[in-house]
Amino acid sequence: MKNLSQTEWENLYEELDNSIILDVRTEQEYLDGKIPNSLNIDILNPQKFMSKVELLNKSSNYFVYCKAGSRSAQACLVMNQLGFENTYNLEEGFLNWKGDVIY
Repeated sequence: MKNLSQTEWENLYEELDNSIILDVRTEQEYLDGKIPNSLNIDILNPQKFMSKVELLNKSSNYFVYCKAGSRSAQACLVMNQLGFENTYNLEEGFLNWKGDVIY
C-alpha cells in the first residue's frame, strides 16, 4: 500500500494500465457524491466487502478512497493481506477531493 496525495494518486492512475478506483464508503455516502468511474464496496460491511474483493483481479492497480483516508487505508491493508500487490490510498480522502465528482 502506498499513501498518495491527490495529485500523485491521479497522476499514477492515469499512468498505469489496468487501474480501478475503489470507493470503500457506505452506499449512502457513495450516492451523495463520488469520483467518476469508481466501484463501491463498503468496508463497514466486512462480510460483503471480503466476498466482493475476493472476486477482483489481484494483478490490477487499485486506487482506494473513503471519506477521510482511514477506512481506505484499512481496505488497502486487508487487500494486501489477500494478495493484492498494487493498492494506493488517497490521503485525506473524498473530503479534500478537488477533482471531478458525480452526484
